[in-house]
This record gives sequence, structure tokens and C-alpha cells, in this order.
Amino acid sequence: MTDSKYFTTTKKGEIFELKAELNSDKKDRKKEAVKKVIASMTVGKDVSSLFPDVVNCMQTDNLELKKLVYLYLMNYAKSQPDMAIMAVNTFVRDCEDANPLIRALAVRTMGCIRVDKITEYLCEPLRKCLKDEDPYVRKTAAVCVAKLHDINAQLVEDQGFLDHLRDLLSDSNPMVVANAVAALAEINESSPTAAALIDMNSQTVNKLLTALNECTEWGQIFILDSLANFTPKDEREGQSICERVTPRLAHANAAVVLSAVKVLMKFMEMLDPSTDYTIALTKKLSPPLVTMLSSEPEIQYVALRNINLIVQKRDRKSVV
Repeated sequence: MTDSKYFTTTKKGEIFELKAELNSDKKDRKKEAVKKVIASMTVGKDVSSLFPDVVNCMQTDNLELKKLVYLYLMNYAKSQPDMAIMAVNTFVRDCEDANPLIRALAVRTMGCIRVDKITEYLCEPLRKCLKDEDPYVRKTAAVCVAKLHDINAQLVEDQGFLDHLRDLLSDSNPMVVANAVAALAEINESSPTAAALIDMNSQTVNKLLTALNECTEWGQIFILDSLANFTPKDEREGQSICERVTPRLAHANAAVVLSAVKVLMKFMEMLDPSTDYTIALTKKLSPPLVTMLSSEPEIQYVALRNINLIVQKRDRKSVV
């Protein structure tokens, strides 16, 4: 798709030519035609008249071609809702494909198409994908629940998808856990009046801490932000969590470091400030924040705000 030949100026009758190529029996010719359609769409040309022809290209085993067709669908489905229904059967079939990449791609695309008529058909495939044997499909389905909630919150609650997300917090794969936390956090944020969706008990916290070491940096941020909402039952539990979160202070991503600082500051409120452990932990907060002062101005500002708050809350001598 980086080849400039796909972005040449529209010639007279090109739509007609593309239509013929999209209905060609030759797979390579069909794929080239879809690439030209996507290129035209990318530069703002209206190729919506080719909708039924592009949709017919969905029925292929070629992953690259399927991705291109799905991209086209996400762009035009809202303006062509009646035509988009034509793709539903293929979506449902792809959600049961032997290839996990195709299953994940299908459920992700259905979640991105904001058309009510398609949303009705998404529930059953999504339910299956949330219990899929492949972790990549499960983590994709978790994010899809949050997208579906944004379209139709009542449907998500009625279909029991929130319970499915909570079940994924116990998943053996850390990325699935991280995406479940992210989805629940996003849903909770979009419904400020709703009760906390994650029951932050000791068992859940332990699962999140286990996943923390193995998921991506953005997954770590969501997990750390959720941990900040937990209140330890005693000082021992608070110290145990601090010990497992402290290594995040050495992370290269400033957002991970700041999320870790937030958790530590919250739990340090429960610790005896005069103990050697608390004094040592307070001193560990300084180096990563000072290092951020060499970053971009926005990060410098956030780091200085955090340093100011820490100095106000903790004894100055213990911070330095």
C-alpha cells in the first residue's frame, strides 16, 4: 500500500474499471482493485458506489485482502447501513474461522461499525470470542465490549457482557487481563453514576499484580490505576503491594512511573512513616521524578506537580 501508483489521479471511467476488477475471477487482480479503492478513499474520493462489489470480496482466505475490505466497511457502513447488513453473515462466519487472526479481526471490525442493525448480530459472536481458546481473540473481544457499550450500554448489561469481562480478570494471559481492566475502566468512566465495576478485593489485586509484570506498558498503566482504587486491609498487605509495584519506578515510560507513584503514595498512607522501609520507599520516589525533568515540557510539568505534592505530604528530609 506504500506504492504511489495506487494514489494516481482519478481517470474518467475509473469507477467502472474498478467495478469490473472487483468482480474479477483472478484473486491478484481483485486484491489490486481493493487497494486502489482504499487509496482513493484515503485521499477523500467518494467510492461508496462500489460498496456491494467490495463487500463481495470479503469471502476470501487472504488475510491482507480481508483487512482491506474491513477497513472499507468501517469507513462507509454508517452512510450505507442497509448495504452493510450484506456483510453480517460473513462477519459471523469469520468469527468462527480456524485462523485466530481472522476471528479477532472480524469481532474487532463489527465492534467498530457503529450501525444499530449490525450491533444486534454482534452479541453471539462476541460472546463466543470472549471464551475463545486463543488469548489474542479474547483480548480483542474484551476491548470490543467497551466499544459496544459506547454504542448501546443497555444491550451490554442485558447480555451479561460485564460479567464476562470480570471473568477475564482471572484469565491466564496477562494481556487479556490488562484489556479486561482497560475495558471495565473505560465503561466505568463513561458511566460516572454506575458503581465500581471491578470488585477490588485481595484475590483480584493478586491477579492484577501477577499480570502486571508481563503485560505491555499501557496494560500496566490500566492495572496500576485500578490498584490505586484498592484499600489494603492492613499495613502488611499495603507493604506487600508496594514491594511488587516499586519496580515500575524504573520503567522507561513516564506514564507507568507516574501511575506507580500514585499507587505508592496511596498505600504509604497506611504505613508507619518512621520505619526504615517507609523512609527508604519515600527516597525511591525521587530519582524517577527528577529524571523526568529532562523530558518534554509537558512531562516536566507533571513531574514537578508530583514532586510538589510528595514534598507537601511527606517529611522533606525523607524525600531528599
